[in-house]
Amino acid sequence: MAQKHDVELVFRPFIKVEGVSARDFRAQKINLPEYTAVIFTAKTAVDHYFRLCEENRFAVPATMKYFCTSDSVANYLQKYIVYRKRKISFADGTFNSLIELIVKHKEEKFLLALSEPHKPELPETLAKLKLPVDPVILARTVAADLDEFSPSDYDLLALYSPTDVKTLVAKFDSASLPPVAVFGDATLRTANHEGLVVVAAAPTPAAPSMVKAIDLLLDKLGRGEEPEPVAASDDPDKEEFIRSQQHKLLKKSRARRPSDASRK
Repeated sequence: MAQKHDVELVFRPFIKVEGVSARDFRAQKINLPEYTAVIFTAKTAVDHYFRLCEENRFAVPATMKYFCTSDSVANYLQKYIVYRKRKISFADGTFNSLIELIVKHKEEKFLLALSEPHKPELPETLAKLKLPVDPVILARTVAADLDEFSPSDYDLLALYSPTDVKTLVAKFDSASLPPVAVFGDATLRTANHEGLVVVAAAPTPAAPSMVKAIDLLLDKLGRGEEPEPVAASDDPDKEEFIRSQQHKLLKKSRARRPSDASRK
């Protein structure tokens, strides 16, 4: 992309992830042997789960099952365990796909591995569905050192999380920040709320990745077109999807067991 559009790309993290201590983990009153499955939405969650298991002297059983938001996260598990398809399931990277995957295995006792802060969407939906899921904070996202960072040196900032937005706004005045490209609906909403000018957003059908979103933006600028500000919009299909999953669970719970007479 740098060569295509003759631009300079600078990679600089605005935040960093720090794992919680074993003491902080125990304060959450999570009894690791109770769970038969773990839900992972990020590779960092995988690292800190196995780290805390070791620090708490818990030997992860070979029977443990893992549910991941994408194949990338699932493949990362090979760093810690032998990859077996019957133990590891993964979604296609979308929220709906992950929910459907978990619903299909509602007989498991799930531990939902999270960092703080996190999007409330997943734990709230799982609670609505009344699935046996306990959330646990394994890591915390904190601000990186930005003392030597000058926003005026850049024409565009790429932000991947609401914490990215809040970190920058806390350090700099919103009006002094350049236009931004964002990834994720929660990041977009936070950027809108903080008064940042959003000129590109992903994922969308046209731009499934941040790289593609910026590529399309630069194409537009190259044609002399002014980008329109991007604003968050409600998804009317999301609540309908949750209701459909609740209905599926209700039908399963109402399924009649065969009577003793019918078994004979």
